[in-house]
Amino acid sequence: MKMSVMEMPATRRSDVILLIALAAVFVLLHLATSRPYGFHRDELATLDDARHLDWGFVAYPPVTPAAGRLALSLFGISTLGIRLLPILALAVTVVLSGLMARELGGSRRSQVLAAITVAVIPIVTIQTTVLQYVSFDYLWGVLLTYLLLRLINTEDLRWWLPIGGAIGLGMMTKYTMAFFVSGLVGGLLVSGTFEKKIRSQLFSPWLWTGVALSLLIFLPNLIWQIQHHFISLDMLRHIHARDVGQGRARGFLPEQLYVCVSALLSPLVFMGLWFFFSAREHKYRLLGWMFVLTFLQFLVAQGRSYYLGPLYPVLLAAGSVVWERWIAARNRTWAVAIRGVTWFLVAASAVLSFALFTPIAPINSALWNMTGKLQDNFREEIGWPDLVAAVSQVYNSIPAREQAGTGIIVGNYGEAGAIDLLGSRYGLPQAISGTNSAWYRSYPQSQPQTLIAIGLDDDFLKDHFERCDLVAHNGNPYGVVNEESRDHPDIFLCHNLLQPWPEFWKHFQWFG
Repeated sequence: MKMSVMEMPATRRSDVILLIALAAVFVLLHLATSRPYGFHRDELATLDDARHLDWGFVAYPPVTPAAGRLALSLFGISTLGIRLLPILALAVTVVLSGLMARELGGSRRSQVLAAITVAVIPIVTIQTTVLQYVSFDYLWGVLLTYLLLRLINTEDLRWWLPIGGAIGLGMMTKYTMAFFVSGLVGGLLVSGTFEKKIRSQLFSPWLWTGVALSLLIFLPNLIWQIQHHFISLDMLRHIHARDVGQGRARGFLPEQLYVCVSALLSPLVFMGLWFFFSAREHKYRLLGWMFVLTFLQFLVAQGRSYYLGPLYPVLLAAGSVVWERWIAARNRTWAVAIRGVTWFLVAASAVLSFALFTPIAPINSALWNMTGKLQDNFREEIGWPDLVAAVSQVYNSIPAREQAGTGIIVGNYGEAGAIDLLGSRYGLPQAISGTNSAWYRSYPQSQPQTLIAIGLDDDFLKDHFERCDLVAHNGNPYGVVNEESRDHPDIFLCHNLLQPWPEFWKHFQWFG
């Protein structure tokens, strides 16, 4: 079914080695250009959950927190160390993209083009800068399409086993894998010749063993969901309603061309779609239908644009093959000119992606302000150490005899993650949070009656405490406007909860 690199013919082996070398350059470039401003609020939430490993979490399945736990064990509290795992995961997708071009009949040139175009598209560049489930979800989606190509080309049904493994890992990372599976099933039903072959072999033990493997991998999370009354579905409904209400879904179509793929490289995407639906390449039609049907599902469901991201590398790989064949039919002068234009567009895409989506711009510089108009990742990395230091000053102002009975109550997962991850150096207690999975970790057994409150509005505090005093402010030395500095600038010291903790906790639960 597969062979090692050493067992491959010399030409194929050298192609693989070249792709691995390109991926290594990708890793080194991101490590060299990374000047992390700090942890992102979503990273802080993931790392907070990583300290309480379980088979499921309210906001996501367990793979990404497990990756965070591994990174913390290996590198400690290091932004660069934490982000090494997403960078490595995406480097693997670079190699797989080149290998997909080879599976589709491409030479070394098309393999290199496919690998490099995937390496420089915005969604990949963005995902190297933050530890989030998107990076690993991207890896499993690309791996799934590569394994489907191997199945199509070899007609060896044993490939259903690793396909099932990729689907299971995808479901343990992000539930959008279910949309890819739905697109795959739909593709099998409507794609011509290959559908007949699969239909004639539906009772193959390899197919159903692959299905069983995917379910077995996903089973621990499914059990967790059952035990927690499918709380993640409630959370997903809440987040989806929020996104639709805020208009975030309106960007789905345009963002396909400047998030999921670079607009400068979009001709390769359309070439790839043509490749899959052309009469010459009918056996690959399954992948074309899989993309189209998944696209339509996300469009109708009003999903976020990046959900479709993992299905673009196979289109770029196919487009690279079409590009190669088209150039081969031109005379030498035209071939040289077309290659020159193509690589100029690739280089321009790389420069734009790295300039706008990697943390290289000095804070408050012109480039920084430009990146802030395109995405808020970098703004949301500013100010967390300052918040923890301000809370520490308030905590240390409390008489020592009262500190043991003092807690820190927070309004969002970023604040909780910052206190829990960065507060240990100040001797701060763990944050009390009702957001997502933190609610299941409950309140301290000591049931503190003196609480430092951040991220909670005045009305909430007046309704639940006997007295709250404004004692400090939350900001950052750069004057960067982000969610914390804009929406949660005040730190309060509150006394005497008006309800017993068990009663208060029943209603102190929300999603974010």
